[in-house]
Amino acid sequence: MSTRLRYSPAMGSFLHRVVFLFLSLSLASKVYGSNICTSRGVTTCQQCLAVDPICAWCSQEEFGKGGSSASRCDLRQNLLDGGCASAAVEFPSSTLNIHEDAPLSDKASGTADDVTQIKPQKLSMTLRPGDAKRFTVFVKQVEDYPVDLYYLMDLSFSMKDDLARLRTLGNELAATMGSTTSKLRMGFGAFVDKTMSPYMLMFPPEAVENPCYGINEQCLAQFGFKHVLSLTEKVARFNEEVDKQQVSRNRDAPEGGFDAVMQAVVCKDKIGWRPDASHLLVYTTDAKTHIALDGRIAGIVQPNDGQCHLDDDNMYNKSTVLDYPSLALMTEKMSENNINLIFAVTSYVLPLYMEYSRLIPGTTVGTLSDDSGNVIELIKEAYEKIRSKVELELLGVPEELNLAFNATCLNGEVIRGLKSCSGLKIGDTVSFRVDAELRGCPKEKSSTFTIKPRGFKDSLEVTVNFACGCDCEAKAEANSSLCSNGNGTYECGVCQCHPGRLGPRCECSVDDYSPSDDANCIPKPGTPICSGRGNCLCGQCSCHSNEFGQVWGKYCECDDFNCLRFKGQLCSDHGKCDCGSCKCDVGWEGENCNCTTVKETCMSVASNDLLCSGRGYCHCGVCQCTTPGAYGATCDKCPTCPDSCTLKERCVECQHFKRGQYFKENSCNRICKDEIKLVDHLVFHGRNAVNCSYKDENDCVEHFQYYEDESGKSILYVVKEPDCPKGPDILVVLMAVAGAILLLGLIGLLIWKLLVTIHDRREFAKFEEERAKAKWDTANNPLYKGATSTFTNVAYRGN
Repeated sequence: MSTRLRYSPAMGSFLHRVVFLFLSLSLASKVYGSNICTSRGVTTCQQCLAVDPICAWCSQEEFGKGGSSASRCDLRQNLLDGGCASAAVEFPSSTLNIHEDAPLSDKASGTADDVTQIKPQKLSMTLRPGDAKRFTVFVKQVEDYPVDLYYLMDLSFSMKDDLARLRTLGNELAATMGSTTSKLRMGFGAFVDKTMSPYMLMFPPEAVENPCYGINEQCLAQFGFKHVLSLTEKVARFNEEVDKQQVSRNRDAPEGGFDAVMQAVVCKDKIGWRPDASHLLVYTTDAKTHIALDGRIAGIVQPNDGQCHLDDDNMYNKSTVLDYPSLALMTEKMSENNINLIFAVTSYVLPLYMEYSRLIPGTTVGTLSDDSGNVIELIKEAYEKIRSKVELELLGVPEELNLAFNATCLNGEVIRGLKSCSGLKIGDTVSFRVDAELRGCPKEKSSTFTIKPRGFKDSLEVTVNFACGCDCEAKAEANSSLCSNGNGTYECGVCQCHPGRLGPRCECSVDDYSPSDDANCIPKPGTPICSGRGNCLCGQCSCHSNEFGQVWGKYCECDDFNCLRFKGQLCSDHGKCDCGSCKCDVGWEGENCNCTTVKETCMSVASNDLLCSGRGYCHCGVCQCTTPGAYGATCDKCPTCPDSCTLKERCVECQHFKRGQYFKENSCNRICKDEIKLVDHLVFHGRNAVNCSYKDENDCVEHFQYYEDESGKSILYVVKEPDCPKGPDILVVLMAVAGAILLLGLIGLLIWKLLVTIHDRREFAKFEEERAKAKWDTANNPLYKGATSTFTNVAYRGN
């Protein structure tokens, strides 16, 4: 006898209830169980908000009473489910609002307020500790933007021939720059050095007025810096003032050029810098320059104050009082006044000024010929280089705010950690995605900072409100009766006890001790009380103070100093130690936050801004070259790589022959940094050299050698004479054609004669054959004719 189990609706309903109960219990265990908010053992609302952006605080007085162990710091939904009124939940949220978002301009026209090169222009956001907000910045360089060009020239004696050459270049300079903008203004200033010993010739006395006295020449008395001509649209005024200038002479080799740069930058009213123009400061010299602290040689100890000190004669009157400016001060003032500095220097001091340009953002360097004959081309190329790059700079960002940038340049690819784009053309639009994260709470409740493209007047103003406090803190009641008759301050639903008092309502004194309370201070059986880092008072852990940092938690299990270190710095000084693990700042990653996510250092200019030149990957801001034979900071050095000849072929075309893709795109000077050397024939220079050949646009074969020397300098040895196919010899061609025609005629005649001969022989043979076969009758020969012919005379009548 068998029994079958039958399904019934009642049984189905029961099973559904069981499943529902199981899921409800599982969900409840997750909701009411431990989470990041409840595990930290925080006791104040402000501490709760700092744990994590998902944490909320319940300020309701009755919350947690009746034996419930619910934590006031929990997930918002957990607090609501636990009986906390929504009005009593402290849960500030991060927000972002854009206030000004004018569209980008296409062309510079009208006043400065009419031109927009960055959007948005103004926004505000509210951030909680540990939370982040994202926004996007768009930048566009408009066409025909005004240009202010101030020519700052070294007038020491060695620049005598350069001054003579400049007198002839004013009109050409204006015409060349006029091709880039219709709103050009030019100005002029000059410098030598500080007018005191040991920088100045003091003996004999005549040398003070005429420093060239010792070399039997006449020159101008030494001066520090003089502003000669304010920015003007009149080119004739520029030429006129340059014609009036004379060289001077100083004692030591370095000049006081940075004093002049500082005054040209900060004296914007006297120089005449327009707020709605690109500011180009062209610095020309053939010598080194003094920098900060060099003034101590002359007893000058007062640092440069970065202020304008031009007198009524437009002379720098603090030359003997203030020290030379530091690079940091110059960078700050150039950023404030949107100045693009161009170093036009001779090859002798080029390496020095290249190092200066790396330390002063927004500067470019060009090689000046001995007589400044190429200064116009140099200025034009420098300006094109400036306009081909957009780099964001940050002003006034609070230390507690981390900003991470991701650039989207021309190809639409998002590059993490990059806040610049290069290789641009006028009218191109690029964007930068910005992630702003608040990693701590400053003293101020709000702060405003600026994001702007370097050298632009346009900027984005960002106001950040720090949501670090709770609204309930404003209702705090000191010495409240709710805190055991005034033994604490009642704030946000809990008592903040006075020193020496403990307990939820400050009802316990530290002088009271009961061994039975220790059980509440042990996390697990067999473990020390309060993790060995605190005392159990009134059933609560009172954590010890520590010279290394803060200790907290229900069982004093957390601290902010026991994390991984790098080079002696906790979390590499790029993160926050939180309960044994590093919470890295934006832009850093890794267990000890020593790995940067910024990839700007991995971008190769020589390879058209490819990441690690396309021969490796970027790890922690350093290129790891994967292509055999590749080396260098951006894997750009690889003479033996298959593509090295192709890359350098374009540089040979643009640098030497002034043609090709790079030359047409005006990107030759930006991409190609090689030195060109002309040779009669190639000589192999070692393992770091490779011989290359290619066919140019004239079908000539060009030969060159790509070589990297020991210092990493790239040299291209180009053969002077290419292998070109020789043109045809006309006489030889004519003779060859005539000979060919004659030969063809003779061959035709011979063939005709041969054919005729063959035909005749065939006919004769045929005749002979027919004759041999013929049988003639001897009695009647049809071919025989008799010898006698008979004629009849019809007129004859006979006898």
